Amino acid sequence: MPLEILLVLVVGGIVGVTVTLHLTGRSRVRELTPDIARSEWLRHAPDDVIIDITVAHDRHSALIRTNSGNGLLWSFGADTVARHLLDFDWMEHPQGFEVQFHDFGTPKVIIRLDEFERRHWRHLMEPA
Repeated sequence: MPLEILLVLVVGGIVGVTVTLHLTGRSRVRELTPDIARSEWLRHAPDDVIIDITVAHDRHSALIRTNSGNGLLWSFGADTVARHLLDFDWMEHPQGFEVQFHDFGTPKVIIRLDEFERRHWRHLMEPA
């Protein structure tokens, strides 16, 4: 098969899969509600007992309070990522907070919060 035809087939296939995923809604970022955040957190950390859930107004992140400490859940495409807030630094970011984990697998995440949410989340994230 000539290289030109193979190239057209490969590019056409990639474009076709991308368009199909987008049209079927599989490319949307996962939106969180308290119930979805609870089930997603328990999928990542099944042994935790959840005390409280605070979902951000943009519905793409949630602060989870558990019996073993606070945790952060955020949307990563159509899936979610969950991390306990054990070894991390957070700093102000123009859009909210930047949380830097001391973990090679999850170096940082930007949590988008409005001004009201920043104060509330800052209070919840501060160590006791």
